[in-house]
Parts: sequence; C-alpha cells; structure tokens
Amino acid sequence: DTLHVLEAAGSKWNFLPFRPGLVGGHCIGVDPYYLTHKAEAVGYNPQVILAGRRINDNMGKFVAEKAVKLMLSNNHQPGVSKVGILGLTFKEDCPDLRNSRVVDIIDELLEYGIEPIVFDPVADRSQAEAYMNRKMTDLEDFSDLGALIIAVPHKQFRDMDVSDFLGMLSEDGCLLDVKSTLDISKIPEDATFWRL
Repeated sequence: DTLHVLEAAGSKWNFLPFRPGLVGGHCIGVDPYYLTHKAEAVGYNPQVILAGRRINDNMGKFVAEKAVKLMLSNNHQPGVSKVGILGLTFKEDCPDLRNSRVVDIIDELLEYGIEPIVFDPVADRSQAEAYMNRKMTDLEDFSDLGALIIAVPHKQFRDMDVSDFLGMLSEDGCLLDVKSTLDISKIPEDATFWRL
C-alpha cells in the first residue's frame, strides 16, 4: 500500500509528503519540459525527468483502464454500467482547469464506449462543460454506478463518509480513490476498492 510506504518515509525529519495522483496544472505538468529542453540544448539527457513525465502523462489512461478491468471482474459491462467521476480541476480545492489530467480519464473511458458522468463542486460549471465537452452532472444523480472514481478530492468529498461513496454504487460496483484520501479501515472487506 502506497500510504504505508509514505508513512514509513515520513519518519525522516525532512520528508515531503507528496502523494501519487494525476499531475496536471500549469506548473508541474508543463515546466519539466522547459527544463528538459534546456538540458538537451546543453548536451545533457534528462532521463529521470522524462521518465517521470511519461508516467504522469499516462496516469489518466492507467486509472481508466484500472476502472474498466475492475468493472469487468465484477460483471459490469463497459458502455452499459454507469461510471461517475468526482472532481475535474487539476488539483483539490482549486477552480483551475488548466491541463487537468482528469480529461485523460474521460477520453480513455470514451474509448471503451463509456460515457462517464462528472461532478466538480469547485470548477465553474460552464467552463468545466466547455473544457470536457460534455454536461456536468449533479451529485444527486450519482447512483447505481458500476464504478466511481474520486479523481480530485475536494473538501466536499473529503468531508463525506465512505458510506456516501459506496451508496452511489450499484451492486458489485467499484470504488477508485486516485489520491488515497479515504480511510481504508472504513472500506468493507467485500467492497471492490482500489487506490494508487
């Protein structure tokens, strides 16, 4: 479990608690390319930076594929079962949509014939709809889902109980917590749950 590794690493006095997730936005998602361009211009091959960007750039696809595999393992058919995504902005509690990697999840799900429903309480609704080229769904309409992806853990979602998320799922639905914000001890053993 990634969080167990981070907790152990946190025993070091100067540890910074970064969590894996979708890396977007107008800084961390873009600036490494400026650095690698300059490094290559002076003859240095920045393999570690480029490898990190490749991983981050493919994380949305990875999450979507994981959701599809979990759904299939629970006899939910892509294109038939509904998939919900909570959060669209590039980071929690910020209305900025620039370079959000959640769109990568949406695009990959569409490749599987899945039309996901999306809700974000922080993003400007009209901007969000234009950004993802689809209507935003109200949270009240998140029910009977084959999979629920908590992509961006805004405060509203962090304040919710695990049972609230599980209540949005159909029988044998899958819950995916991209940034590992849910208390894993509150997840029932028979639930299909995944986190980075």
